[in-house]
Amino acid sequence: MRAGVIGALLLVPLLDSIVLVFVAGQIGWTTTVALIVVTALLGLVLVRAEGRRTMARFRQSVAAGDLPADQLIDGALLLVAGTLLVTPGLVTDALGLLATIPITRRPLRSLLKTRVIVPRLEAETGGFMSGRVYTTGFPVDQRGPEETIDIETPDEDEERNP
Repeated sequence: MRAGVIGALLLVPLLDSIVLVFVAGQIGWTTTVALIVVTALLGLVLVRAEGRRTMARFRQSVAAGDLPADQLIDGALLLVAGTLLVTPGLVTDALGLLATIPITRRPLRSLLKTRVIVPRLEAETGGFMSGRVYTTGFPVDQRGPEETIDIETPDEDEERNP
């Protein structure tokens, strides 16, 4: 997984610079820079509005006594979206907008839950989070016979007469 993250961190700026050069060649450098600034500003306004909406839903969930897991994930996605929107580039702006818009954020949240959060919590809790834990008796010993330790107690006669 770390190799994928490192690959993405290297690939996104490379892809961003290639797209910037291509778009600048098509519409001109000044228009490209203006487009980057405008998408960043509009995206940040959208992130701010969505952040307020997410915070309101968070408060409602807490007031109702529900676990605000979806709102916390949405908040994290909006934080990443804001970072991507501030980073200059058209690819990062597009990724940031995808993480900002609620219609596209919902599948991202679901994907993040099933692929990252739940497997990590399962590994950390040993199955207690989902209830997939061994509950009856003792689990079968996974060691082989050569690793099994036999403890014998000495007879009472041997203890009295050494």
